[in-house]
Amino acid sequence: MTPLVVGVTSHRNIPAREIEPIRLRVREFLAQLQHDFPVLPLVVLSALAEGGDQLVAQEALAMGAHLIAPLPLPKDLYVEDFADPATRAQFEALCGRAEVIQLPLRAGQTRHAVEPPGTARDRQYAQAGVYIVNHCHILLAIWDGKESDRVGGTAQVVRYHLGGSMPGLIDRRREARHVLGGGDERLLYHIVCSRDEADGAVATGLQALQALWRTTETAAAAEMGMPPEFRLMFTHMSEFNAECGKHAAAIKAAAQRRQGADAMLPMDDVFHAADWLAIHFQKRVLAAMRATYTLAALMGIAFALYAHLAEHNYLIYMFLLLFASGAAVVGLARHRGWHRKYLDYRALAEFLRVQSYWRHACIPATGGHEFAHDNFLQRQNTELGWIRNVMRAVGLDSRADQAGHGPDALARVIAEWVGESGKSGQLHYYERKTVERSGFHHITEMIGSISLWGGVAISIVLVVFAHGFAQDTKNTLVMLMATLSIIAAVREAYAYRKADKELMRQYRFMQRIFTSARVALDRSGNSAEQREILISLGEAALTEHAEWTLMQREREVEQSKL
Repeated sequence: MTPLVVGVTSHRNIPAREIEPIRLRVREFLAQLQHDFPVLPLVVLSALAEGGDQLVAQEALAMGAHLIAPLPLPKDLYVEDFADPATRAQFEALCGRAEVIQLPLRAGQTRHAVEPPGTARDRQYAQAGVYIVNHCHILLAIWDGKESDRVGGTAQVVRYHLGGSMPGLIDRRREARHVLGGGDERLLYHIVCSRDEADGAVATGLQALQALWRTTETAAAAEMGMPPEFRLMFTHMSEFNAECGKHAAAIKAAAQRRQGADAMLPMDDVFHAADWLAIHFQKRVLAAMRATYTLAALMGIAFALYAHLAEHNYLIYMFLLLFASGAAVVGLARHRGWHRKYLDYRALAEFLRVQSYWRHACIPATGGHEFAHDNFLQRQNTELGWIRNVMRAVGLDSRADQAGHGPDALARVIAEWVGESGKSGQLHYYERKTVERSGFHHITEMIGSISLWGGVAISIVLVVFAHGFAQDTKNTLVMLMATLSIIAAVREAYAYRKADKELMRQYRFMQRIFTSARVALDRSGNSAEQREILISLGEAALTEHAEWTLMQREREVEQSKL
């Protein structure tokens, strides 16, 4: 199940008088999250440093949350930071109850370089802050609100969370952080604290023990509640968990029937669930669309008949009944969110497909501890950020890093992801889909042509035999012409809502890039070069899927536009 992940960053030297009030604030915050989103298991990410990190970890465990501790240094070096024996003992006790993740040393660093205090050691702490930020959904900051240039300090972790920049470690444009996001999808819960030092007052405009919800652009008192756009985001995450639970047996059965690479994916649980749910809701969407457009065609025919046979009043009643039936189908589909769920779960499944294959091919995540979703550069409203949140949580799955990568792992990924023309993999899949979608488009064009030329033929017959036909015969021919036009128009509208033309172009594009990748991979015998090809392939696939998702979100069936 997808959890709700709370990251922690905090000062170490919190005054003793503020410890208990802050503890109460933390307890209320975590309890409110559990109350508001009971379907989302609570996970707390804390480096277990002295002060607020340990305080939050204690409260999280007391409330039954799962504690994950990413340690910035090897444990035997990290404990040197705990001068107080009681604090060190508390650290050891918390490690015993937590899932400990030992973060690797930064590239080019050695154990000897990070042993003494200094820049190298501070950058390890900064790396832990980056890890926490990139995996959490809400960052809990126990912070005085003051800016600081200290690498890896609380102020810089907050700055990185809200702005994407951490001087001395990461400095890049904020826009590069957002995937399927409209700019602001980072949420901070700020508990203001003083510091136990000479100039330990809080920042101007703040009060000690005050609690705030912050985003990149806004700040509001905690009492006003979580910003509504984020509440909606977490609601969609809860909805995904609920759907996974509801269909757990069918998802498990489908996963067990799969063979090959899917059975070995490090993130197979979430992938199988997202993929199965996407197919499930796609079937419902298609059924609703077919029913609605069939009813629309019948409505048009009923109205045309009534126009020529006004004495048959039952036809207008039939028209209204058909309209009501169509409205009921559309209303049901919209109320249950079938269209949105289908698109969102499909996007999530494609995210997971690419990231899983990258991981299995031993391709490191880009940007330190950032993941495939940070390459999925498409902007949209914050609501779609729930997909990124699932990916952040999936990145915490220790199986992803512990999965065995044998000497043939890269070749297996190439064979099962890219595949061969006419035989296997995504290449064969897109070849089949291109042919299938082209066939649908051809049927639509044929129906349009039959309608056009059938109408022209009927018109010619009416002109030639205008004086020879009885009125009933003329009415029948006119009705036939109207029916052909209605069927063609409804079929064209149905094809537009299904995006047949766009999907045909997309499948052709995907077929082309997978074909190019296959040729390039066959030409190269160098594993490093082959991994670069897979990275480029994954990025192209993610971008294309992002565009498809955003395009399709605008094509939900609407009764008024039939």
